[in-house]
Amino acid sequence: MFEMKPEYYIGIKMIDEQHKQLFKYADEAYELLNDEVTPDKYDRVDILLEKLYDYTVKHLADEEAYMESIHYNKLFTQKVQHQAFIEKLDEFMESHNKEEENQDEQIMKILTYLTEWLVNHILYVDGQIPQE
Repeated sequence: MFEMKPEYYIGIKMIDEQHKQLFKYADEAYELLNDEVTPDKYDRVDILLEKLYDYTVKHLADEEAYMESIHYNKLFTQKVQHQAFIEKLDEFMESHNKEEENQDEQIMKILTYLTEWLVNHILYVDGQIPQE
């Protein structure tokens, strides 16, 4: 369902490959949302959030290192947006740990935020990063 479409490729192989993995996590969240066999999804949401968080931190660090290596003049703006994304993932993890909401609602919020952020960030921000 969720996949890296041709228009999302920015032409920087490392970044494109990492973006593909982030879309795979979105697809995993979608599959979990539609899993009607598992009544309690808490542990699976926990694992998904941990994988997503760890991979996102690595991806953003790699992306920022690339931008530093080419002396990209919009690096600061990227770092600010990246930090906001990490903070949102922190919020999802906190909310999940408190078990404050319906699991399917939580998965839907994660999925919606992740896909909207990814698509917009790739198309309008990462797409401006020059290829070396």
